[in-house]
Amino acid sequence: MSETTELPRLIILHKQSTSARVRFMTLGDSVLAFSPLPEQALLSDEAYSPTLQFHPTAALRAAEKQLGLPEGGLEPVAEFCVWVDTADGDQAVLLAACTSIDPPFEAAEKQGGKFIAITEARRLPLLERELLRRAYEHLLG
Repeated sequence: MSETTELPRLIILHKQSTSARVRFMTLGDSVLAFSPLPEQALLSDEAYSPTLQFHPTAALRAAEKQLGLPEGGLEPVAEFCVWVDTADGDQAVLLAACTSIDPPFEAAEKQGGKFIAITEARRLPLLERELLRRAYEHLLG
C-alpha cells in the first residue's frame, strides 16, 4: 500500500434514536461523499496503518460545509476505517453519523441525494455494497 494524500471518503448515515432505524445518504449513484471510487478500486486485504495519520475532523467539517449542515452536524463513528486500493493511491473510507433527530433530507436533496435503507442499495456498485455491509455490521457491534 502507498500513502494517501486526500481526505477520506465518508459514508454518511443517520440512526434514529427511538427506533434504531439506520439510513445511509446516497449522492447520485454513490454512497460515498463526495465522489465515487474508481471502477478498478479494490478493498484492501490487509490492515493498514499509514505513517501519516489523519483526523476525521477535517473531512467531517468539509462535508458539513458542502451539505449546509451546522458545525457538529456530523460526528465520526469510532473505530471504523476501511482502506481501498486505487490506481491513484490508497483511499480511506470513514463512517460519519448525522447528529440531528431526523435525517437531513433537504441537505441530501440539494446535493442530488437521499437517504436509503441498506436493503435499497442493490443498484450501487459491488464495492460500495461491501462497504455498506461492513458499516452496518460495525454499527450492530
